Amino acid sequence: PHRKEPGPPMTAPGKKPAHRPDGSHLPLDPVYWERAAARDPAQLCALTLFAQPGPGLLEFPFLGAPVRLDLTARRLLQLGPDGCAPLHDPLPELAATVYLGGVRRIYPLGRDLVGIRDLKEGHFFSGPHALRLEPLLDRFGADRAGFLRAAASLGGEAVPLADAACRLHPFPRAPLTYLLWEADAEFPARVQVLLDRPLEEALPADALWALINRVTAALAAA
Repeated sequence: PHRKEPGPPMTAPGKKPAHRPDGSHLPLDPVYWERAAARDPAQLCALTLFAQPGPGLLEFPFLGAPVRLDLTARRLLQLGPDGCAPLHDPLPELAATVYLGGVRRIYPLGRDLVGIRDLKEGHFFSGPHALRLEPLLDRFGADRAGFLRAAASLGGEAVPLADAACRLHPFPRAPLTYLLWEADAEFPARVQVLLDRPLEEALPADALWALINRVTAALAAA
């Protein structure tokens, strides 16, 4: 059996958090980049299905779009037909560096899907850290077909749950499943996010908060 090793906290002792509850950016504590850079890249690629295109570099598809982490320069890069461009996107930067610093094993996917309230740190997702799902309801509350088209444009796939559901991949082995129920005569439209419970070993609650909100924003805007 594997010994459980919790992921590193998002906020080091005596440090301010790298984001405010509204998602606005504060400088990312260098410790997260340092922890990621200290790991064996071959092991990280085996655990996460990231690629290693060169020394000090890791690549992964973020919602279907290729992203590169430059562990030496400590920055994210968006890959496109004209080469690489800096990606100034604090939430995936935060989530990716914490994930790489904390992942310790290959997590089985799809065996234990849970909502955020079922996590050990589920109490975190309330008040200022409640997930921002309203944009999805505003856009797709009566448009399940549009919801699935938007997910497909981000590399997601439909799954047979709720009125409509999709699975999106911010990281190759860290999928998020979005469930949509359209409004009816008795209930308003609602959305729920499911994830594989073992992911909380590598991603503490505030890292999951950052990741889910960034994926939600992309889905609402797709």
